[in-house]
Amino acid sequence: MNNFNEILVAEENEKFRTEVATMDKKGTRKWVYAKKSSGKYTNYRAIVSTILLTALIVLPFIKLPNGNPIFKFDVFNTVFILFGYPFFTTDFFLLAIGMIVSVVFIILFTTVYGRLFCGWLCPQTIFLEFVFRKIEFLIEGDRGKQIRLDKQEWDEEKILKRGSKWITYYLLSFFFTNIFMAYLLGSDVLIQFIKEGPAEHIGMFIGINIFSLFFYFVFAWFREQACTLVCPYGRFQGVLIDKKTIQISYDFVRGEKTKGRAKFRKGEDRNAEGKGDCIDCGQCVAVCPTGIDIRNGSQLECVNCTACVDACDDIMTKINLPTGLIKYASEENIAEGSKFKINVRLIAFTSILIIMLVAMTSFMTNRSDVEVKFLQVPGRDFSVEGQYITNTLQYNLMNKTNHKYKLTVDVKTFKEGRAEILSESNQFISIDEGKLKQGLVKIKIPKSKLTSYKVPIDLEIKDEKGRVVDHYVISFMAPF
Repeated sequence: MNNFNEILVAEENEKFRTEVATMDKKGTRKWVYAKKSSGKYTNYRAIVSTILLTALIVLPFIKLPNGNPIFKFDVFNTVFILFGYPFFTTDFFLLAIGMIVSVVFIILFTTVYGRLFCGWLCPQTIFLEFVFRKIEFLIEGDRGKQIRLDKQEWDEEKILKRGSKWITYYLLSFFFTNIFMAYLLGSDVLIQFIKEGPAEHIGMFIGINIFSLFFYFVFAWFREQACTLVCPYGRFQGVLIDKKTIQISYDFVRGEKTKGRAKFRKGEDRNAEGKGDCIDCGQCVAVCPTGIDIRNGSQLECVNCTACVDACDDIMTKINLPTGLIKYASEENIAEGSKFKINVRLIAFTSILIIMLVAMTSFMTNRSDVEVKFLQVPGRDFSVEGQYITNTLQYNLMNKTNHKYKLTVDVKTFKEGRAEILSESNQFISIDEGKLKQGLVKIKIPKSKLTSYKVPIDLEIKDEKGRVVDHYVISFMAPF
């Protein structure tokens, strides 16, 4: 009989390997009623979430001295602004570099720090835990009250509470959708749409409401399924983490000891009896937003939100046992009974991450305001004009700023060289903001200065105040 019970317990403990915590074997959704968490880490996450949410709401309405917003992603007009710098389709190489950096960053960051991003910075976690679930706790109460309300008949109380929650959810979804539109269209355009009213922009109004419904669906019903079924990051975790990765971990050595978990009994000496410090209270499971049992080890559903850490620490404090039964630690730390310490791998990987971010930032900030390109005109060769050899070049100048540029072209390599801009009477190339300007420029160099049939020359592009905007090196054709 004892052997049979042990087999049942073993099978129960292994269920997490073959079943998703939020579904039964038939694939039916099991709703997660997460208990309200409180504690040190919850307070820290609340501060981080408040800062990030405030930044999300405020940033699109801030204008920098150059007149640009900090961020803008206008896919309709292909206008993209990052940290005040406008980017265009000609900056595709920066996008490619950014994608490579992002992939490598994710791999290295996850290998060292696990799913730290998911628990502290992911928008899905922040919106769910610190916006929508807070509203749910305020209207329906904590876990026990939510379960009772769900089983309750649709009486006046249930209709009032559920109706209030759903209406509040939709209003929040509509508000945040408008904030996202400010990032897409620009705050000025959004404010203008609001002033003119929905009737003047019926298509935009319908689009905003459709996206609001999608936003509402994700946080009112889909919730943790976005993390467990849709987001690929949990799958990355399974192949990227190892025994040295820092993540939310259950100290199975201390929690189980020789006789495993056991219910708490006042006055007993658990250590002498070989009982683990885990009293099997289930609070770590009750507060988990994805419904898992962290004591089963690392699982793809775990978003490292630290709710189980705070819940366990609270119980340990109440029964006068040391906190830290669930904590940030690697599997190696727990198996060896060692504390977390900064090692060579952590320093190396973190240094690589910082170098990559610095390099990407440098690429973005050092990008020229005007993209310059000069090409030999097909079918045209050099010509001789008195003492000068002349080449006619085609220029392509892309203004990557939000102000007009007036540019001149100088031949830096030869002081005697001259550049005459064709079809521009004042010898200034005028380019509107965000526009491409094409034309012809005639380059003249004294014949006596040329000693080869191809001479590299450095063309210097200056603005109307004489400041150098960019350089371009091209071969000058000569009769030698």
